[in-house]
Amino acid sequence: MTTLGTPLSPHATKVMLLGSGELGKEVLIALQRLGVETIAVDRYDNAPGQQVAHHARTITMSDPAQLKALIEAERPHMVVPEIEAIATPMLEELEAAGAVRVIPTARAARLTMDREGIRVLAAETLGLPTSPYKFCNSLEELQAAIDGGIGYPCIVKPVMSSSGKGQSKIDGPADVQKAWDYAMAGGRVSHGRVIVEGFIDFDYEITQLTVRSVGSDGQIVTSFCDPIGHVQVSGDYVESWQPHPMHPAALEKSRQIAKAVTDNLGGQGLFGVELFVKGEQVWFSEVSPRPHDTGLVTLCTQHQSEFELHARAILGLPVDTSLRNPGASAVIYGGMEAQGVVFDGVDEALRVPGTDLRLFGKPESFAKRRMGVALARAADVDAARTHAKLAASKVKPRKA
Repeated sequence: MTTLGTPLSPHATKVMLLGSGELGKEVLIALQRLGVETIAVDRYDNAPGQQVAHHARTITMSDPAQLKALIEAERPHMVVPEIEAIATPMLEELEAAGAVRVIPTARAARLTMDREGIRVLAAETLGLPTSPYKFCNSLEELQAAIDGGIGYPCIVKPVMSSSGKGQSKIDGPADVQKAWDYAMAGGRVSHGRVIVEGFIDFDYEITQLTVRSVGSDGQIVTSFCDPIGHVQVSGDYVESWQPHPMHPAALEKSRQIAKAVTDNLGGQGLFGVELFVKGEQVWFSEVSPRPHDTGLVTLCTQHQSEFELHARAILGLPVDTSLRNPGASAVIYGGMEAQGVVFDGVDEALRVPGTDLRLFGKPESFAKRRMGVALARAADVDAARTHAKLAASKVKPRKA
């Protein structure tokens, strides 16, 4: 039996989120609806999640001393990493000492904080199909890896980054230096190391949201959401839709791969497993042990969004991954560098049939920063995608 306390009381159930962007904000809201006391942590003040949480804290989360001091001061029941750039060895130390429960586990947070740990786990430990790859510590090693078998075209990514930052496609020798420089600028922490992947000629890529929750018998149960299709530009998601049509054999393989990876990572919560698909063939790409940006579409498609699923799963509550209706999401970019932008056209966007908006409340805008998302539900995915993109196009950020 799960018991939940009352916020701001001695018996509160306290959850700390490390990272409080737009995804963390929705998790915090889902937790608060269940009476959980929330602590939103980020590297800058007034992050989206900090605007809705009971408590807001600003620290450098990659600093082990700062992270340890904050967790020991706040004494949360659970720590939920929502980004990669965290001092995960400190989380492992605190978890091992019994000081805190890390979601899904401290080991999972460490393995997935960079592409190296999770790729080695998937390809070499679990033997799952992946693209050919090499890790490189210099421009010379990158060139040698390409010449030694990876070949052109290929994809270069920092071993640690988020939302596609620093990722690029190399079509020939003239692109190698530029790709290396871009990866160095886009990596979050592990500067100087990249992964180069052979290019897979896939038909499409999906996000397979996978939930590890507690069943009625107290055992862990794995359940799956309908597959999410998405479009990426320079590694950054720009639109997504659900459900994405798949051959039954490919769907089955996708879920087998997702279960193998998430079983190994363990713990409770929602995972975003990214996969490449061609016909009935499926390759593992990446996994996030938390809600995924492409899963924002679930705010308008599922009975329980990916954020509600994550909140319920980590609290030991039952989950429902069923689809309510087809839908789509489209990103609203800042389009400029400015503080405290305002948004015109919100009324026009919401006049598009079946649409909704999430404006994230980020205090600072950049040209390619995600400032909001348009959501659309419809009778089919094509109509939903059309309406989501139309609604997003009507929202115009500008300097105040």
